[in-house]
Parts: sequence; structure tokens; C-alpha cells
Amino acid sequence: MSKTLAYADLIATLDGLGNPEVAVVGDLILDHYVMGSVERISPEAPIPVLHVKSEQDRLGGAANVAANVISMGGHASLIGALGKDEPGERFNALAEKTRGLKLMPAEIAGRPTVLKTRMVSQNQQMLRVDRENNTAVDASSAATIVKQAARALTGARALVLSDYNKGVITKDSAQAFIKLAREKRIPVIVDPKGRDYSRYKGAAAVTPNRSEAEAATGMDAKTMAGVEKAGRDLVARLGLEAAVITLSADGVAVVPKKGELVHFPAQARGVFDVTGAGDTFIACFAVCVAAGVDFFTAAKLANQAGGLKVARFGAVAISREELRRAVVSAHEGFDHVGKVVNHAELIKALERHRAHGERIVFTNGCFDLLHQGHVTYLNYCRGLGDIVVVGINSDESVKRLKGPTRPLNGVEARARVLAALADVAYVTGFEDDTPEELIRKVAPDVLVKGADWEGKEVAGQRFVESKGGKVVFAPLVQGVSTTNLIAKANDKGSGRKQKTT
Repeated sequence: MSKTLAYADLIATLDGLGNPEVAVVGDLILDHYVMGSVERISPEAPIPVLHVKSEQDRLGGAANVAANVISMGGHASLIGALGKDEPGERFNALAEKTRGLKLMPAEIAGRPTVLKTRMVSQNQQMLRVDRENNTAVDASSAATIVKQAARALTGARALVLSDYNKGVITKDSAQAFIKLAREKRIPVIVDPKGRDYSRYKGAAAVTPNRSEAEAATGMDAKTMAGVEKAGRDLVARLGLEAAVITLSADGVAVVPKKGELVHFPAQARGVFDVTGAGDTFIACFAVCVAAGVDFFTAAKLANQAGGLKVARFGAVAISREELRRAVVSAHEGFDHVGKVVNHAELIKALERHRAHGERIVFTNGCFDLLHQGHVTYLNYCRGLGDIVVVGINSDESVKRLKGPTRPLNGVEARARVLAALADVAYVTGFEDDTPEELIRKVAPDVLVKGADWEGKEVAGQRFVESKGGKVVFAPLVQGVSTTNLIAKANDKGSGRKQKTT
């Protein structure tokens, strides 16, 4: 059955999660992205030539789960295996920069750090190159990993086993981890791999996707009845509290030990990249369970978190605040999530866009009553680049600039209306009377102001031009402004006859 959880309860749950400790054990992977553009085919072979523009490393595998735990407001201990090699050093350097992450690896000489290199053009993967040894780690290293897990469970309130089938989680080690957790009454949540799930016996929950559940049970899970049958089989054979089966575009199904299957449909959202979606799901689920949340509510929130992830490129962490906005958006029936952001979220997002070679355009204003002139102006901005960022004045700032009767709409309402426009990528507020400080944070390639500013001193102009950017003055729709609209409304309200021109 489908289950509706009250909006107020979901918000209260998110607001009451606190900062629980989650231990994550699994395969540590270094994700390396090589990004550029393809403009020709190689004369040597019928293959595209990637002109490299940037490269970057990201934490992958179990480390991406831990990063998402932290982004969701939790603390994470991360246990796994790294090679004593250059990719291992890069992994360690990234982990050290991740606040709230406690890395506790077994470093193994002669065993390579798992490295996945993805070649990307226009946000599409062209090729992935894997360097790995996916045989089981040696007995000594396995014992070290179990000891580190035992240490990490002190103070932890949930244990995640993130199995990427790279040799860290074997049947023996998985049972050792589960035994340690059960002795401390800590729930174990497993992101499983392979066909033989007997290694996960005694866990609280497993979170396979539909095809993984089919492979593990030999059952057809294309229908919800099939999903329930596969889930019941897993619960019975493994002694689970629940099988939580993710269904991609169909959402997620929770098959509990007792009671009926509960299905949470997915919120409609464009799929951009499914890389790391399972990591985001299990991280959010684990943080909720660690905070004492029931499996159904945890799955509902994790389902929404996973939906946010697939709308973004690469293995990226989803924040608790982003998830909270998603819950609000689902309740209001308007999806502005990911577009209305604070300054820190904006800067992080723009780093990704720049890494992909995208051109950033910035403009600002009060945008009190959105009208034809605004829409035309923002469409012009979109024509100057790939990503349009709109800075909007805070309510107090508008009052100082426009008088005590303004704004007519609060900053949150103004931001959401702007976010509904396809030409706008991000909206963020600023408190000052000018956006100078915000412009310095955004560092746009193009700064846009209306044509009425030409010849005047424009906030941020010198900074933008000093960085090699340019300032463009956009044409305006004559006779259309918020001030004029308000005046017309007041005239009509007072019964005064309108002048015609």
C-alpha cells in the first residue's frame, strides 16, 4: 500500500535528527573525473577526442556514503582498505578536508587503492576506467578492519555496510561486523552486492535496488506484488527487520517483518546522473535510523534525498537543508529545490559548473512583482552564458531602497517565483544595499545590469573586469516596472481615471 506521512511530521523529524554518529564500513574508492569538450573525431580511430579542461577527485564508494552522512548532519567514522600508493594519498588528503569524517583505514602495501576514472563531456560520461583488485583482502588486513570497526562502534548509533564487492566485506567479516553491532544493540543497514546475501544475516535492513533484489532471490520483482514477494523472502532468510527495496523512478518499497508492504512513490524530477544515488539513499536512511526514526519515515525521507541526487552530476552529497526544502516543495506542489540556495551552497554548486566549463552570468534586483520586463531581462541574461545566478535584496534592504511600504512580497516568496523561471539556475539573497560582496563570492564571467545603469558606477564591475569578465547592459522593456504597476493598482483602487499614452 502507499503510505502518506504528514508534512508536519516529516519536518519535525528532520528538525529533530540532531547529529548522530554513524559508522560506515566498506570499499573505499577514489573517483577521478576528467572533464572537457569533444569537438572532433580522432584521425587514428573512430573515437571522440576529449579536450581536457579540468580534473578533480571525489570520495567514492563507502566514502561517499560517509560524506552524505556528514552532509545530512551526522558524524561518520569510515573504515575500509587503502593501498599504500599515490591514489591512496589523494584519498587521505580529501578525507582530511572533510569536516566531521573520522577515517580509520587499513593501509595495505601491494594492494592498489580502488580508482575509478570517468571521462566526461557536456555532463555525459564517455568512458570509465577502473583500477582495482577485487579479491578479498588478506586475513591480517581483514582483522585490522574488524578491530577498527569495533572501535568505531563506540558511540555510534547505526552501522552501515557499504558493499561494492571490492574485497573488504566478505562473509566472515560481514558476520563479525554484525555480531559486534548486535552486541551493542546498534542497527546494521546494508547496501548489498552479489547474489549471496547470506553474509548479511542478522542485519536490521538491506537496501537493494529492484534488479539486485531479483538477483538475490531469483524472483521477478517487476510488479509491486513481485517486490513484496522478494522482500518477504529476504526478511525471512536473513532475519531482517525490513527489506527496503529502491525502485528507481517508482520510488521505494518497505517490506517489514510484520505488517504490509509500504510504497513511497518517487517525486517527479529530471534524471541527470544516477551515480551515487544509492549512497545518498542509505546515508539519509542511516542518519534517520541512528536518530531513532522508524523505518517507514526514514525510507520516505531517503527516497526524496535520492531523488535530489539523480538531478545532479557525479557523486555529490545532499544536505539536510536541501532535503528539508524538498519536503516543503513536495507539500506545496512546487519544486524549487536546488535553485533557491544560500551562499555556501551556491559557491559549491558553481565550482561544479566551472569544472564543466560552463559560463556563469550574474544579475541582481528586488524583483518585487515579477512582470514582463523581468522575464525578458532574465531571458536576455540566459543568452549570455550557461548558468544564470540571481541575487535578490533582503526585505530590509528593499525597505531602505524603496521605502517603508516595500517589498510587497517577502524574500522567500520572491525567490520561489524567480526559481520557477527556466532561464534562472540559482537564486540567493543578500542583506547589503549593493551586491558587491555577493559578486565577489560568485565571481561571474558576465555581470548584467539594465541599460538604465550604463554610464553609472556598477557594484562589482571593477572586480569582474579585473578577473577577465565583462559587464553587459541589457535592454529594458519601456514603460514596464514594479513602481508603475503599483501606481496603476492604486489608481484603480481609488477610482481615478487612467491616463492613456
